Amino acid sequence: MTTSAKSATEVKPMGDRVLVRPSDQEGVTKGGIFLPDTAQERPQQGEVLAVGPGRVLKNGKRVKIDMKAGDTVIYSKFAGTEISVADEDLLVLGANEILAVLS
Repeated sequence: MTTSAKSATEVKPMGDRVLVRPSDQEGVTKGGIFLPDTAQERPQQGEVLAVGPGRVLKNGKRVKIDMKAGDTVIYSKFAGTEISVADEDLLVLGANEILAVLS
């Protein structure tokens, strides 16, 4: 289920959350067969759009997230919460759901 935020112009992740734009999926297989949207797998790679301030430890210190806007990341297949902002599908992921930052 996708949460829609039609009137929002900016999304700011809270805590240790990260806002990601999933990469576009290929609609054609290597053999040239067209895949409808319902047959395509969910992407596992995307671009970081915004990063929350980090989580707060019990002692009150904040642990910052090791990525920034513009980074390309790989995340778990079914991770995150899907949201739709201004007709764009995005994901809000916990920092622990991100497996790697590509460079």
